[in-house]
Amino acid sequence: MTENATIQLLLSRIRDVPDYPKPGVLFKDITPLLADPVAFGALTDELAALCTLHGATKIVGLEARGFILAAPVAVRAGIGFIPVRKAGKLPGATLRQAYELEYGTAEIEVHAEDLAAGDRVMVIDDVLATGGTAEASVELIRRAGAEVAGVAVLMELGFLPGRERLEPALDGAPLTALITV
Repeated sequence: MTENATIQLLLSRIRDVPDYPKPGVLFKDITPLLADPVAFGALTDELAALCTLHGATKIVGLEARGFILAAPVAVRAGIGFIPVRKAGKLPGATLRQAYELEYGTAEIEVHAEDLAAGDRVMVIDDVLATGGTAEASVELIRRAGAEVAGVAVLMELGFLPGRERLEPALDGAPLTALITV
């Protein structure tokens, strides 16, 4: 399948839901894509190819939809999957990173022993919106002593400042959005 055909397939399986979760918001629902094994397989292949291209040795998936995308990519690419969770959800020793939200702050964490020097880590998520969670994950990866191989998302909301926020933190590592809306 050509790259353009893959993108068209993915786009055709993303459903617009008006006024969700609140009036005036047009929600991009990826559940039809996940329910279609051809589309989900094509997405998995695209993301696994990016991991190989950028020499990733591990994949970080961001809670929660990032888990759904990143785990099969890790299996397809033959590398480890590391969940980045909301604070307080992981047992044992963790590294925690706070980040700014539109109205307040949040924290994410990763098991301290899952990332180490020599790891090249690809961050995978479903959507790049404001960039706060992705930026915090990049900081966590570096604090663990690992290198950021890049960030890959299914969809970037181009009308929000996520790319502008995230790119300085990437310090030259690639940011790839398969679809920009």
